[in-house]
Amino acid sequence: MSAPQPRQKFSPIICQLEEAIPPLRSGEDRWKPIIACPADFPIDLFEVAVSQLVHHPEYNSTLILRSDIVTESTENMPDETPSLDGRVKLRYIHRRLLPRRPGRDEGLEQYCTFYSSSETSRDKDALATDTLVLTPIVAPGSKLPYYHPSVHHIAFRYIYSSSDPILRIEVLPLPDTPTDPSSRLYRTCLALLETLHRYGWGALTNYKKRVAHDCLVPREEYQDLYLTMRERHKHLVSTWQEVTDPLKHVFEDISIATFLMLYWKKYIRIFLFSTLSVLILMTDPGVLGLGRPEDSLILGQCGNGLLTHILVSEGYEGGGIDVRARQSWAQYPQETQARLCVYAFDPTSNDLPPFLRPDVFIIGNHADELTPWVPVLATIHRASGYLSIPCCAWTFDAKFERSSTPFFPVSTHASDHETASTHSETGLPLKFIEGLNLGGDGGHTSSYSVYRIWLATLSLHCGWEVECETLRIPSTRNWAIAGSKRLSALEEEEAIGNAQNIVAEVASRGVFKARKPEGKAGDH
Repeated sequence: MSAPQPRQKFSPIICQLEEAIPPLRSGEDRWKPIIACPADFPIDLFEVAVSQLVHHPEYNSTLILRSDIVTESTENMPDETPSLDGRVKLRYIHRRLLPRRPGRDEGLEQYCTFYSSSETSRDKDALATDTLVLTPIVAPGSKLPYYHPSVHHIAFRYIYSSSDPILRIEVLPLPDTPTDPSSRLYRTCLALLETLHRYGWGALTNYKKRVAHDCLVPREEYQDLYLTMRERHKHLVSTWQEVTDPLKHVFEDISIATFLMLYWKKYIRIFLFSTLSVLILMTDPGVLGLGRPEDSLILGQCGNGLLTHILVSEGYEGGGIDVRARQSWAQYPQETQARLCVYAFDPTSNDLPPFLRPDVFIIGNHADELTPWVPVLATIHRASGYLSIPCCAWTFDAKFERSSTPFFPVSTHASDHETASTHSETGLPLKFIEGLNLGGDGGHTSSYSVYRIWLATLSLHCGWEVECETLRIPSTRNWAIAGSKRLSALEEEEAIGNAQNIVAEVASRGVFKARKPEGKAGDH
């Protein structure tokens, strides 16, 4: 198989007053061409490319959260959708644009109308889309939000030629709207055209994103709850006591809390426990936390106690431990301070914290040397589930080395043939690895990518079905490995035996050492 052709360089061309190819017309209105570029994909992929623009406007504007589809149809075209000379309307989508900052920007509804220039045919299914028109729906006297260009309509065209097809953006601007190359409208069109050019190349090469978000929690539910959580807790940025970046840590903790609230609501309810607990593992900052929610599970996240405080503020019980008290602990209300304490955790000893009991939900968030212990402890103590967000690559008592650290055995599916393709770095079945959604490079050859695969095999060895998610948090270490279901093929006692053997082997080597508590442990 020949290698895919490299993407052609994006070469925009400013449209002149008189173009060789006439612009669109709708009745007496003559549209204005703004910018064009060569099209390096066939016309039958144009609809695939522009559909990406319709469904993901957030990729072109950081002010837009997402678009929700209100309705779509091939019949009863709205009067607001323009009738273009020489073109037939194929279908339309009525979408709602949601702003990322609802308190600052207004939402907006749009019609997205698909056209074909082959109006002589009566079979719409046989027509190729060559034009997309976006039409904002605004009440008389209302203004467009800042993130939308000042136009009545904006059109994306595929202008066919057997030798040199082009993509072109044309607009029907609002009165007195500048369209010169230094104008905001031109810059917006330039960005949109470059995105369309990229989407067309992606459709041509069957491009697949390296990571997939929203596998465990629906995007819409996450975004809606996150906006609410952010408004409630954004004031924590101004009271930050640590030397670290408050914008990153506050909003990251809000993001993790949002994800976990929805994850627990969706998955952990299947256990039907009346009360569930949460245990959080963290070594740098090394936190353990406890939560007892009524309907779902919430946890504290790091040694600064921020996520614990957020969740306590949301009405959930919880607690956190760390090897030392943090400066930020003293700023929290007494209700939060009472749930933070200094404690050092040694998973190889029998002296376990009182939080660790059956039905806990164990969380390891950037837990360093405690990361591999998360599924082990979840199995031994019959946890309701676990979630691990790995950072530094540790095995049980040493740094992870992909060339020397053995992987836990993974049986192939019954339908797999013994000679199924295997991964060059790990020797594991490719079908297993690709089904994990562990992100990283497409070949999973980086050390961090291979480490995540090792953690997945460990979880299977301990009897858990592995679920993976790429979290929407401001961190390059944003992959999560979760377990909320036990493997039916691996009996619970066998899984517990596997986990206990790991603990015994690590203890016999005597290499793992728990960190010692710092400061006065009784102060918190």
